Amino acid sequence: MTAMDDAAPIATENAEPSGLSQDELDRLTDELIAAMKTVFDPEIPVDIYELGLIYKVDVSDDRDVVVDMTLTAPGCPVAGDMPGWVQDAVERVAGVRGCHVNLVFEPAWDPSRMSDEAKLQLNMF
Repeated sequence: MTAMDDAAPIATENAEPSGLSQDELDRLTDELIAAMKTVFDPEIPVDIYELGLIYKVDVSDDRDVVVDMTLTAPGCPVAGDMPGWVQDAVERVAGVRGCHVNLVFEPAWDPSRMSDEAKLQLNMF
């Protein structure tokens, strides 16, 4: 199994050889990021990836994807919908067999998780 997280590059979680080639893993990584960047919090004009709402993405050798994500606030009005939007976006990536999205609140999200691009878009510098 391999993992993608917003603070670190793709890394192998165990010492077993992956069933995915590095080229295929690189392609999936790029396309998964692009897919997640199509999902927006409707109250903030920045995609969820740049907002830092994606905490972890695991891609199995069978191309099943598990996403751990959070919300800007636990009471977010789209809390019931956003995981489905992420799942739909990820499942549109060629080669992905399926996707499960876990909504997590630890650690709590704060603006420091935002990318510089998101901060620029929101005039937070």
